[in-house]
Amino acid sequence: QVQLVESGGGLVQAGGSLRLSCAASGRTFSSYAMAWFRQAPEKEREFVAAIAWSGGLTYYADSVKGRFTISRDNAKNTVYLQMHSLKPEDTANYYCAADRSGPINYSTRYYRSSSYDYWGQGTEVTVSS
Repeated sequence: QVQLVESGGGLVQAGGSLRLSCAASGRTFSSYAMAWFRQAPEKEREFVAAIAWSGGLTYYADSVKGRFTISRDNAKNTVYLQMHSLKPEDTANYYCAADRSGPINYSTRYYRSSSYDYWGQGTEVTVSS
């Protein structure tokens, strides 16, 4: 069992930056692929970014590419989402997720919420115009 706790959300003006953190419990953090998803009010949860086990491979939604950066520190059991040039449409609850399934076919399923086994409670990001 892995517990994920997000932090770093808040209110920011358009054009600003935030860094989200997701702290994971357990000793096997490095064996999980990690991802960030977000869900805006009355919208479906959507993929934001993902990072493979060693951090060598990263994936991004087109809507955040070039503005957001996902990274991980396996020594600290933490994954980060650095967000720059924030827009009002980035307003959402941001969720951290962990995938324990291993590398098989990960490149074809990283964007699916069903690929992830563990989820945090979310941290709210509000971008004002």
